[in-house]
Amino acid sequence: RASRHFRILHIMSYNSPWTWSDLQLDGFKEELSDLDVEYEIFQMDAFRQNSPEWLSQKAEEARALIAKNQPDLVYTTDDYAQDLVVRHFINSGIPFVFSGVNKAPSEYGFDKANNITGVLEREHFVETVKLMQSIFPEMRKIAVLFDSNISYEGVASHIREDAKSMNDIEFSQWLHLSTFAEFKQVITNLQGKVDALCVIGNSQFRDSSGNNVDYSVVLRWLAENSRIPDFSFWEDRSYYGILCTVSVSAMEQGRVAGNMARKILVEGIAPSEIPISTSTKGQAIISLRRARDLQIIPRIPASVLLASKIIENYKWEE
Repeated sequence: RASRHFRILHIMSYNSPWTWSDLQLDGFKEELSDLDVEYEIFQMDAFRQNSPEWLSQKAEEARALIAKNQPDLVYTTDDYAQDLVVRHFINSGIPFVFSGVNKAPSEYGFDKANNITGVLEREHFVETVKLMQSIFPEMRKIAVLFDSNISYEGVASHIREDAKSMNDIEFSQWLHLSTFAEFKQVITNLQGKVDALCVIGNSQFRDSSGNNVDYSVVLRWLAENSRIPDFSFWEDRSYYGILCTVSVSAMEQGRVAGNMARKILVEGIAPSEIPISTSTKGQAIISLRRARDLQIIPRIPASVLLASKIIENYKWEE
C-alpha cells in the first residue's frame, strides 16, 4: 500500500529565518520525518510588524489560505496566530496543533474545542531567578520590562503567580513601554535603583517614525549603556548581551507538537483526546561576554559555569 500523502499548513506568528520560529518547526518536522508530508509555510511577521492594519491583513490571508487549501492539519506557533486565526476555526473539522503559546487556552476558547491541542510555553522563571541569585546573593529589587507584544500578557500572569513563592525578592517596578526613546530614558533612570532587570518585551519599541526598532538594536543599546545585571527566558537574547537565561526550548515544544500531529494523522486520534501539555526542559545560559563587561566573572561559581551553556561574544562582534 502506498504511504499516505499529508498536507500540513504551518502558520507562524513571527518570521523565518529566526531561531525561535525555525527551531519549533525543526522539532515538529523531526517527529514526522518518516512520513510523506508536504509543508506550506505562512509567516505573519508579527514580531517586526504589529500595527492593527498589518495584523488584520495577515490574519485574513491566513484564514483564507486554510479555507481554500483545506490542509490535513494546521500547525501554528505563538500567540498571534491563535488569537487572530485559530479561534475562527474552533470545532471546524480541520485539526490544529499549536506550540509556543503563553496565554491560557481558555482565553482563545480552546477549552471548548474538539479539534485543537498543543503545547503551552512556561518560562523557567523561578530557575532563572535562582541562577541570578547564585551570582548575586544580595539581589532583592527587580524591575520587569515589557513591550506591547500580546504573548507577554500570559508571561506576566505566570510571573506574578511564581513570584508569590519568592519572599526574598521584591518586584519593584512593572514597566510597560512603547517607544525606544522611553526605553532608553527608563533604563538610564533605573541605574543604581534596582539590583536586576527582567527583560520580557524588547521587539516592539517604536522609533520616532513609528516603526519597530529591531530587538538586536535594543539589546545592544542595553548592553552598552546599562550596568544592571539582566535576565530573560529565551536563548536568542543571550547572544545580544542578556546576562542570564534559563531558556524555554523551542525545539522541545516543536517535537511535542509534532508527536501530537503524528497521533492525529497516523493513528486517527482526535485532538480532543490529546491533552494540552506544557514545556518542561530548561537550559541555563550565561553570557560570559556581558559578565566581563560588568566585571563580575569572579562572582560566578564554577559549578554554575559548568552547568550552563556559555556565550563567549556579542552577536555584533562576530
